[in-house]
Amino acid sequence: MSVPRRHLITATAALLSTALLPRLATAQGRFPERPITLLVPFGPGGIADITARAVAEQMARTLGQPVVVENRPSAGSIVASQAVATARPDGHTLLLLSNGNAVSVGLFRRLPYDTLKDFAPVSLLGSFDLGLFVPANSPFATLAELLAHAKANPGRLNVGTIAVGSTQHLAAKLFETVAGVQVLVVPYKGSPAVQAALRTGEIDLAFEIVGPMLPQVLSGAVRALAVTSGQRNRALPAVPTVQQAGVAGYDVASWNALAAPAGTPPAVVEALNRAAREALASPAVQERLGRLGMRLSASSPAELQALLASEITRWGAVIRAAGIEPE
Repeated sequence: MSVPRRHLITATAALLSTALLPRLATAQGRFPERPITLLVPFGPGGIADITARAVAEQMARTLGQPVVVENRPSAGSIVASQAVATARPDGHTLLLLSNGNAVSVGLFRRLPYDTLKDFAPVSLLGSFDLGLFVPANSPFATLAELLAHAKANPGRLNVGTIAVGSTQHLAAKLFETVAGVQVLVVPYKGSPAVQAALRTGEIDLAFEIVGPMLPQVLSGAVRALAVTSGQRNRALPAVPTVQQAGVAGYDVASWNALAAPAGTPPAVVEALNRAAREALASPAVQERLGRLGMRLSASSPAELQALLASEITRWGAVIRAAGIEPE
């Protein structure tokens, strides 16, 4: 008995469709298909670079492809950020996003990308504190004593930070406003210069990231009066927060995160988010970054987008209040 032609066509089409399904599914789900490049807008050796390399190493194990860290430092994180914003949106080029990206929106009249629209947030990686440090021989044993002196002697307390517009510099300017004091904020070219000025007594107080200062604190070269976030730092558990030391409402933490180019497929963003979460849960990453006082914390892409938007608003207000003219 012969089979009607239309039945043969239908059956053949069904068989072909069934045979192709696994192949199509594999093609659609093939990520990553080559090494991933993670661009870091800062130089080697800093906390951002250390964070990126620790997380990248673990993400590579989950994703089955190398995650190669490439340092592209520049003012305002612009060079690395622009490279990612204009990269092919397939998840193979990532940016170490930071609060520096949020700050740059207020520091520059025009950026070659839209910070809120041209990136696909992946996940927060963690946050880290700044500390308020004084020389070992400082007469100020507590932040309260330092504040009392600053209020009695307006403009005579020298506060060192790195460059104008940096997180450290803006944290010092915000401190002036919230604490109700007038100090002389002195910007230096980099952290080593700030540390040298602090040790020699050229400045009375320094705002600096906790991690790089820990060796000097532990050696007794400098003392930490307070940390800037709303909770104590695990690396300096005996040191109070600025709020605990009497400055209500002051809460500053720097942060790092991952972002891809806008238009990256949601499934790829999800895969990257999952790999980042697994990396942050790794004991090796927790131990390595915990030593620097970093608080590891993953997020959803939506949560990271909301953080970025709020930080742009917050630091924009600080920049305007400080009278810093956008470049």
